[in-house]
Amino acid sequence: MTLNTEQRAMAARLLRDAEHHIAPIEPLSSLLPGLDLSDAYAIQRDNIARRLADGASVVGHKIGLTSAAMQQLLGVGEPDFGHLLNDMVHRDGAPVFAGQYCRPRIEPEICFRLARPLLGPAITVQDVLDATDAVAPALEIADSRIQDWKITLVDTVADNASSAGLICGPWMALADSPDLASVTVDLLVDGACVASGRGREVLGHPAAAVAWLANTLAAFSTSLAPGEIVLPGAMTEAPFVTAGQGVEARFSGLRPVSASFV
Repeated sequence: MTLNTEQRAMAARLLRDAEHHIAPIEPLSSLLPGLDLSDAYAIQRDNIARRLADGASVVGHKIGLTSAAMQQLLGVGEPDFGHLLNDMVHRDGAPVFAGQYCRPRIEPEICFRLARPLLGPAITVQDVLDATDAVAPALEIADSRIQDWKITLVDTVADNASSAGLICGPWMALADSPDLASVTVDLLVDGACVASGRGREVLGHPAAAVAWLANTLAAFSTSLAPGEIVLPGAMTEAPFVTAGQGVEARFSGLRPVSASFV
């Protein structure tokens, strides 16, 4: 790490205040030029620990930067990850208050639910599939507490990988699901298709992203536990959404999932 304890604590507090007041801040990478990836994950863990102390619980993880386009945009060669908490989960089709976010985006994903633990560092795609009991269509609400989404890798990692919410559709047993790499999705906003993609956009196969996460968490002496859910990454680009808009993701071989922003 390149920052001292006080600097990391300050960065965590700035992000917490930005989220609480819905007032995004300047990029941490500008405010703290020495910020590196280890610092960023430490800042993320600090804020997650505080939310747990306030009564929230971890229900899973999200993975970001799993598409070649997003990696090229930020100039990185691997994904990142954040935490999913119970107070971030919304019901399928339920209204979502847009005003609680700074500048939200929406991403269609295939959510995994684990039945067995995954402990890296040698987890494979087949290991992930063997440990998964069900998958579901999902929408991730991504939000940045960094002004105008002017983020570098360390900015988004410190900011819980820009994760803010999750809407899960109906679960389907993995044994009954289609080949996840071949699943297609159309993302609709107010009934108009704004983006389309396939499961293979996510590191070639969504389960490859989950394997990456399990192997990466091993460096933090952490594993994925039974019952946890994992969002492996967006299958399309992530458009901005605002109050008054309805969003739906229609997947081949899976049920649709939707949300209304109010």
